[in-house]
Amino acid sequence: MGDLVKIFKAYDVRGVVPDELDEETAEAVGAAFVEVTGAETAVVAHDMRESSVPLAAAFTRGAVSRGADVIHAGLGSTDLLYYASGSLGLPGVMFTASHNPARYNGMKMCRAGAVPIGGETGLVEIRDRAAAILASGGLGGQGGGTVFERDLLRGYADHLRGLVDLSGIRPLRVVVDAGNGMGGHTVPTVFEGLPIELTALYFELDGTFPNHEANPIEPDNLRDLQKAVLDVGADIGLAFDGDADRCWVVDERGESVSPSTITALVAARELAKHPGAAIIHNLITSRGVPEIVTELGGRPVRTRVGHSFIKAEMAETGAVFGGEHSAHYYFRDFWFADSGMLAALHVLAALGEQEKPLSEILAGYTRYTASEEINSTVADQAAATERVRERFATRDDVTFDELDGLTVSGPGWWFNLRPSNTEPLLRLNAEAADEIQMAAIRDEVLAVVRS
Repeated sequence: MGDLVKIFKAYDVRGVVPDELDEETAEAVGAAFVEVTGAETAVVAHDMRESSVPLAAAFTRGAVSRGADVIHAGLGSTDLLYYASGSLGLPGVMFTASHNPARYNGMKMCRAGAVPIGGETGLVEIRDRAAAILASGGLGGQGGGTVFERDLLRGYADHLRGLVDLSGIRPLRVVVDAGNGMGGHTVPTVFEGLPIELTALYFELDGTFPNHEANPIEPDNLRDLQKAVLDVGADIGLAFDGDADRCWVVDERGESVSPSTITALVAARELAKHPGAAIIHNLITSRGVPEIVTELGGRPVRTRVGHSFIKAEMAETGAVFGGEHSAHYYFRDFWFADSGMLAALHVLAALGEQEKPLSEILAGYTRYTASEEINSTVADQAAATERVRERFATRDDVTFDELDGLTVSGPGWWFNLRPSNTEPLLRLNAEAADEIQMAAIRDEVLAVVRS
């Protein structure tokens, strides 16, 4: 049994197995999940990590001990779990550590309808109840629940295909890098019957990630995909993270595409179906996104970083779509949940509906130059942030806001500096009208932070 405070994060549970997260802990969390949510039936899915099967089984024992039935969906992506929760109207748990290394595992939890459970919406109560169960010496439950096995992959694929019209697309050459993660399980079924010539990279399910980390936000993890796109003359490349809830796009030139650009593209497609609708973007997303949304008659809504904030804002505003800089994409028609696969289908539809190459299509959705997210280790996050504020406070035409960290905006540029919740880091994102201006702002902020 590990320290539950350490492994229960703001949005999920994540820790090293078995030092921080073991079967005893998972069993207690299963019992606590039922007690806190009042679930009579819950759905459970898991990724390909070696520890996922025993942890999911332990969670199930805990849930059953409290009288709940459990539907086991088996192997699945996180968005398959959201599909299960939404379509069945049940709370659910996904066992995954997403893009984290093999020694990690974790749980993503939701209420019925894929409503997320975070620190402010039940996760703390589940943690505290699980801790009490462990302290008392174990479950001591009443029993009575039943376990059912159910394959939901085909239903998941059919549901996604029903949300995006791919009936008239031209033949496409597509390279997919699944990173030995769950994309290797879901992509073949979702793409089945489409006019796609698929080149599959690392579709073998392997939680040790023998080829590269399943984290496409890191440029090094895109190298194999970029090379394959050029080698086979593909129209597009797609990279999924470990639990396949995020999708990264590479164009036909082998160039990485910013998630902000994909957000703008999908927003335009959704606004064509839902004129005047709200579109969510987090504060790290390019300023080009709200500009394009406004020009298309939509209503841009800016939020903090993090899926729980975005999902809550989407539910409150009725937004049809939302995008994050991290390649998470959220859809009203998918229970306000995120799905990398659904975003990929939108991009494939946009590409296949006409003859232009992807780079030409996306050029109209790219307006600014952005830095990558840059982390700096600092002893005092607040003091470093204050030094940056003081540096820019005396300049003309500069504004500040603190929706999430510190955002400073000037003529043609902006940057955001926000602290990590779990590490002594400050995360910098900067954007400007061109590379020279962006680099100047980026380097100035880093010099102050790291001084």
